[in-house]
Amino acid sequence: MKIIIRAIQLLVGALFIFSGFVKAVDPLGTSYKMHDYFNAFSNDFPSLDFLWHFMSNSSTFWAVFMLVFELAIGFALLIGWRHKITLWLMLLLCLFFTLLTGYTYLSGYSFDSFFAFSTWKFDATKMKVTNCGCFGDFMKLTPRTSYWKDIVLDVLIIIMLLGKKHLYTLLKEKVATITVALVTVGSLFFCFSNYLWGLPIIDFRPYKIGTNLPQAMAMTDSVVMKFIYKKEGKEIALDMDQLKTIDSTYTYVDRQDIVFENPKKIVGFFINTPDGNNIADSLLQAPHLFLLIAYDLEKTRTKIFPAINDFANLCTQAQIPFVALTHTDPVATERFRHEHQNPFPFYFADEVPLKTMIRSNPGLIYLQQGTVKAMWHASQLPAFDQVKTNLIH
Repeated sequence: MKIIIRAIQLLVGALFIFSGFVKAVDPLGTSYKMHDYFNAFSNDFPSLDFLWHFMSNSSTFWAVFMLVFELAIGFALLIGWRHKITLWLMLLLCLFFTLLTGYTYLSGYSFDSFFAFSTWKFDATKMKVTNCGCFGDFMKLTPRTSYWKDIVLDVLIIIMLLGKKHLYTLLKEKVATITVALVTVGSLFFCFSNYLWGLPIIDFRPYKIGTNLPQAMAMTDSVVMKFIYKKEGKEIALDMDQLKTIDSTYTYVDRQDIVFENPKKIVGFFINTPDGNNIADSLLQAPHLFLLIAYDLEKTRTKIFPAINDFANLCTQAQIPFVALTHTDPVATERFRHEHQNPFPFYFADEVPLKTMIRSNPGLIYLQQGTVKAMWHASQLPAFDQVKTNLIH
């Protein structure tokens, strides 16, 4: 029993740290996901709309709080710090996750009446939130998998509570307390470094550096060749590697080409002019292009726009296109452009792709013939001469 309990302690602690880390490299991604949940709650529980509105507006705070808590409590369990309080805090956090994933998954079910269990039907399109974000953009689990994963974790934590006398302790309590406190503070600064002061240190998003946007937006096909051979009266399908292992007892029969359709990596991305024309295809073909992403001009960092204007003017002198993309309505956008004397055009795109492209408002992306070559956080905007020397050829 001791070995089992300690194995569970090691497994659950490591899982919490891993889950917290892959989300902590992109806290804004978690914030956006929590925003989706609060909006869904607002629609389903309108009597508490004031609460959901408050939570939605402060979703970044709650995201950072949750990530730091998840990392700290996972580390505390891993080193065996204060077993009882650690396990109860972990159980509360996991039950919270279970409610979220259960809400996501079970909202896809519909039934004719409460007692007509046999008529329950599942429709994935009816789910309030299609991805819980348990592992950020690193690994996207289906709502069903996420829900049952959390159920299993609840059970494992309860098992540890029942057998807490068998849990191991790696450090003395005073040293462990100081260590957990340091991990908590370090986790907080790590989260800040990945959205407040700079971009995520690891990028799992479909717009990461090296991505060719036109290719990622296209549906592609791949072909797998299968070679049909007969051996001992039976037909066998072999791939290219397996052909190396056959001998003269195999008789060639035919070849089959199996076509697999590869889905788009990027969906819903467009660049519209004020009159509604989608110019994404033509714009992304430019040899060089700077995209300023400011999904919400009401929330953007206005103090850096003088520096952005200077950068854009140098781009114009070098005959390099510089445009801004936003989701703000055209009237407010035009008012903003005149107020800040922006010497570049604003075009319009959907909010979700813009928030996914870069975790900064505003943020700058440089493309060569549609391929992302570099991106910069608002607090780390480069000098044009430096970019021209290092990137523009």
